[in-house]
Amino acid sequence: MKVLFINHFPLTGSGSGVYTANIAKGLTRKGIETAIIFPENRKEYEHYENIKLYPVFFKNKERISGVNQIDMNFPCFTTHPRSTFNFKDMTLEQKKEYEQVFYKKISEVIKEFKPDIIHAQHIWTLAGIATKCCREYNIPMIITCHGTDIMGIQDEQKRKENWGTNWANEAAEYASAIVTISKDSNELAENILPKTKGKTKWIRNGVDMSVFSKDDSIDKIKVLNSLGIENYDKVVSFVGKLTHFKGVDVLLNAIAIYEKANILTIIAGDGELRDLLQKQAKELELKNVKFVGNQPQSKLKEIYNIADCSCVPSRREPFGLVAIEAMACGAPVVATNEGGLPDFVTPDVGILVNVEDAESLAKSVTKILDGDIKFDRNVISNKIETLYSQDALINEFIKIYNET
Repeated sequence: MKVLFINHFPLTGSGSGVYTANIAKGLTRKGIETAIIFPENRKEYEHYENIKLYPVFFKNKERISGVNQIDMNFPCFTTHPRSTFNFKDMTLEQKKEYEQVFYKKISEVIKEFKPDIIHAQHIWTLAGIATKCCREYNIPMIITCHGTDIMGIQDEQKRKENWGTNWANEAAEYASAIVTISKDSNELAENILPKTKGKTKWIRNGVDMSVFSKDDSIDKIKVLNSLGIENYDKVVSFVGKLTHFKGVDVLLNAIAIYEKANILTIIAGDGELRDLLQKQAKELELKNVKFVGNQPQSKLKEIYNIADCSCVPSRREPFGLVAIEAMACGAPVVATNEGGLPDFVTPDVGILVNVEDAESLAKSVTKILDGDIKFDRNVISNKIETLYSQDALINEFIKIYNET
């Protein structure tokens, strides 16, 4: 079997990108051939063994020599660490170019790779463009709904526009199955996009345990020094995009409550709000908050392993892959009772708090740091490996591919 993946974002820096790469890697370990079409805005990008990659190059700040680039950055639903350009900001000419370039790329890859099935990410424009190609070449398709695509459709409904929604409807009508990553995303998809009804199937999101796992050999002082940080007794982590729905501003307000001289909070990630968030941290007179920017997965593993707890203060989180990654490394999680997070942040692995509630967030972090609530890091990591490892879930995708 050959599976062609199509994603709206690069394979690093976004949940759907990591999700796509993880499934492709899991399939290759099962002897299934995979290829991925995705946007990219830098010449050097991560490669994966035995996976064929077909990037579509976009222009960021500088032109990449030796490749053809679309003269704009890749568009997002909200933001990405390497792009703050939004789908809603695209001109008619940019939309047409986007459609033409990806239609050409998908058609070329279909002819070269000859996939048995296409697995598109997001019920949105590229899934719709892929539908057009699938009809021409008689190829079945499934789609994973990641939640941000539904947010895009809701945004278009508010603005009385329908460019992405039209493509989404065409894709949902053609697709043999719609995979959702949480109960919340499943309900949203069926309510917001009626053509998905009767096609949805919830498959838990998975983590690559070969990348994220508990490792007692990791030295906290060495990790902190590698980030240019001195040693602290206690470490709290946040990993994610610095955008509004991630709730980092709420976390900063919580830090103002729980921060002490011996408590460090690491904020790993980037995005359109970084300057505003750093300004907020300064206004709150936070002493021990370190913005460390985007970090490779190997470094994130180290950060999770040295963290006494990891925070996911999102206002809306379709799934929350960073929470799974943190728990795979043994870190308990303090997360909001929203979106897909309640599906797996249970009392044995973490604490749920209400959205926008900085005081409850701070109290929960303090209880963990002070030992008032204790978690067994081995139990946390073992639970994730049993229920959420990519290898444990990959057979569910293979079943859907075969049925399709």
